[in-house]
Amino acid sequence: MHIGILSRNSRLYSTRRLIEAAEARGHTARVVDTLRCYMNIASHRPSIHYKGAEIEHFDAVVPRIGASVTFYGCAVLRQFEMMGTYVVNDSVAISRSRDKLRSLQLLSRKGLGLPVTGFAHSPDDIPDLITMVKGAPLVIKLLEGTQGIGVVLAETNQAAESVIQAFMGMKANIMVQEYIKEARGADIRCLVVGDKVVASMKRQAADGEFRSNLHRGGTASEIRITPEERSTAIRAAKAMGLAVAGVDLLRANHGPVIMEVNSSPGLQGIETATGKDIAGMIIDHIAKSAAPARKIPPKPKG
Repeated sequence: MHIGILSRNSRLYSTRRLIEAAEARGHTARVVDTLRCYMNIASHRPSIHYKGAEIEHFDAVVPRIGASVTFYGCAVLRQFEMMGTYVVNDSVAISRSRDKLRSLQLLSRKGLGLPVTGFAHSPDDIPDLITMVKGAPLVIKLLEGTQGIGVVLAETNQAAESVIQAFMGMKANIMVQEYIKEARGADIRCLVVGDKVVASMKRQAADGEFRSNLHRGGTASEIRITPEERSTAIRAAKAMGLAVAGVDLLRANHGPVIMEVNSSPGLQGIETATGKDIAGMIIDHIAKSAAPARKIPPKPKG
């Protein structure tokens, strides 16, 4: 197979590992800078150009689209979809997962465990919003934040009111969530490929920090998850429509609750923590899933 990897940087760990895994299995792989792709949106022959020439045919595309380029990245991915190329995660699923509020609403509709979450527009509603999520301590999150950036823990109701007012004054979109004390600064990242959780790790926040993101100094270790946590992660990925996903869970007293579903999960932390060849599992999934599409010959040019 000839596999395209949409990535801004070929030196990133996850991108390199996908290339290595593809080549180890006899495939070819090419990294394509998402923002250097440009499109000819035609009715009969849609095409993508890259650095001055029409891009070659790919049997499959792996989107490694960063949050900051979601809009353009999804437009490029839609063009590949229009051309009949198999994509690991499609543009609709990625857009869905990147919208934190929409993704929680979709997970809620499926009856999956979530922290109590509030969303409001008017400063007049802040007191009731705080009460709605069981009061302080509570977590305030920027909807556009990533890797723990824009996440604030408010220890008192007064502090929560001040922070929420400040964000609203900046016209920032935020949501407010209950703080799961019993998680003790730890979460679980489940890596879903297809319909299986292929690896899971516990991420523990650094001393004095409540965010467990590895980018914030957290540490990672392999963990055995419960059948309920496994089922929750798989159902969450399916609710988003993602074939490859990182599902972040907290262990609450009443069962697992979902914090986020990531459509472009990093591989370094979880491969290091578990020792598993997750990049290889993703490539194997692609080879299996793209096979039916490859039986249909591409449309002739011209």
